[in-house]
Amino acid sequence: MPALTGRIRTPDKQHGYSAALRTPGAWKFYLAAAPARIGIAMTGLGIVWLVHGSTGSYAAAGTVTGGFAVAEAVAGPQVARLIDRYGQTLMLPITLFLHAAAIALLIALTLTAAPLWSLVAAGVLAGGSLPQIGAQTAARWSAALRGSPVLSSAFALESLGTGLAFLVGPALIGTVSSLVHPVAGATLATLLVLTGGLTLALQRSTAPPRSAGPRRSSARLLQRGFLALVATNVGVGLFFGTMQVSVTAFAVDRGSAALAGPLYSVTSLVSMIAGLVYGARRWRMPIPTQFVVALGCLGVLCIPLLFVTSPAALAIALALPGLAIAPFMVLSSVLAESRVAPAVLTQAFTWLNSGSAAGIAMGAALAGRVVDTHEPRWGFTLALLAAATATIAAAAARSTSGSQES
Repeated sequence: MPALTGRIRTPDKQHGYSAALRTPGAWKFYLAAAPARIGIAMTGLGIVWLVHGSTGSYAAAGTVTGGFAVAEAVAGPQVARLIDRYGQTLMLPITLFLHAAAIALLIALTLTAAPLWSLVAAGVLAGGSLPQIGAQTAARWSAALRGSPVLSSAFALESLGTGLAFLVGPALIGTVSSLVHPVAGATLATLLVLTGGLTLALQRSTAPPRSAGPRRSSARLLQRGFLALVATNVGVGLFFGTMQVSVTAFAVDRGSAALAGPLYSVTSLVSMIAGLVYGARRWRMPIPTQFVVALGCLGVLCIPLLFVTSPAALAIALALPGLAIAPFMVLSSVLAESRVAPAVLTQAFTWLNSGSAAGIAMGAALAGRVVDTHEPRWGFTLALLAAATATIAAAAARSTSGSQES
């Protein structure tokens, strides 16, 4: 397996976004996945609107959404294992229709005022069957560009696509659910997931070959280097979870609750710009070292958050961590791709997503307790500690790189 160290020399014309998009079939599968990305970004919030619209209870909506999120994190890698084993062309349509059926069941149960436990059960089914589209497109990039320096630009495009989806999706679900009906929002999200997912499944020429090896190949994930990568994603998830709660608490505490959403989006906007810049050029520093530097910068760039006193100052401070987020996401994918066997690649990408999701859940719960008893500044302190934890895990990942640094 070629080591991706960032030291390979190629002419400029062979590097960057144009080179990635000139890969045969790349435009087709990248654009095909776009509706599904947006639908996935809408689904969790759509369930909140759906359940709250029926029950009038945010607690019930949060419980169902929590079941959905936990099931997505736990079942996602298991679904990915089946996809690696039997291929995207076969398994993606199956998971899509199971997800659509689960959402249809949830809608029917909410409209008939079913008991909360049944709503949670339907939410769990919906989360457990939600396809990880990002992991599957990343696997397609890897199958086409494995060992090529163009792969980092391809993963930067992935980061951009995900970032755009999570800017557009929540705004779209909020608009449709509030102006039309909560059922319309959940239905639209599911239709987008189905449309994008099925279109992606039809792109047979770029689908990674299914694993022909023994099932024990999944054990290749249980090695120190990859587990350290998962730990970094848990740490960054903790950062995001604490920031979601802390930014909201700060805005409410300053009497500017309506600014919570726009303030939080500042980090995402800056991250997308940073990702575009990062992916557009070559970097001579070895990739494992870049990984540690990116997370170290994330921690340092969190420090100004401890001293903000106004929403305007917070907006500026929130822009700084965004400079490190997208490079981290790209480098995490590149390192995972270089450290696991192709037969388990979809599982690897899904485990990274699950680690991040678990971190977000834990970070939000911990920060909620802290800001309830202390001021929001302590929530930002937790975000700084989370970034430091991720940096330590990144250093452990770097120490396993071996020949990648040589």
